[in-house]
Amino acid sequence: MSDEDSARLGLPLLAPGQAQKEMWHNEALALLDIAVQAGVEEIDRNTPPATPQPGQCWIVGAAPTGVWSGHAGAIAGWTSGGWRFVAPRPGLAVRHLPSGHTAIREANGWKTGDVRGARVLIDGLQVVGAQGAAIIVPTGGATIDGELRACVETILIMLRKHGLIAA
Repeated sequence: MSDEDSARLGLPLLAPGQAQKEMWHNEALALLDIAVQAGVEEIDRNTPPATPQPGQCWIVGAAPTGVWSGHAGAIAGWTSGGWRFVAPRPGLAVRHLPSGHTAIREANGWKTGDVRGARVLIDGLQVVGAQGAAIIVPTGGATIDGELRACVETILIMLRKHGLIAA
């Protein structure tokens, strides 16, 4: 990336008085078309496909060959003007079209299939949250009924706390 590129996606920027601005503008649009709401055919592919279609994209593997050489980890998109590459940056997300999984770029590579969040809400009701404290297992003895009741009560408290059952 240079001073003539945008900070996040490395899009070419126009300069005052620049000739043929439409070329720079069109290049930026082609890269945006690849990066925004990105969907990829395959992750970690090292060789370019033989017959790509315009709009198709791939995540380049760690040992790329041919015209993909030098673009490890990038999103490679086929356009009417040939291959375009969006450099990998932490936080960049794509959808793996065959599986429907989301791949997110992290410092050490693409992470696929993980869903991250603090909780899950359905119609405003929390159905999944942070893991609760461990529930003790009743031990044997003459007072097992009391211990079992305490265990069941702890389970019910945790289920209510996380909105999995009504209070």
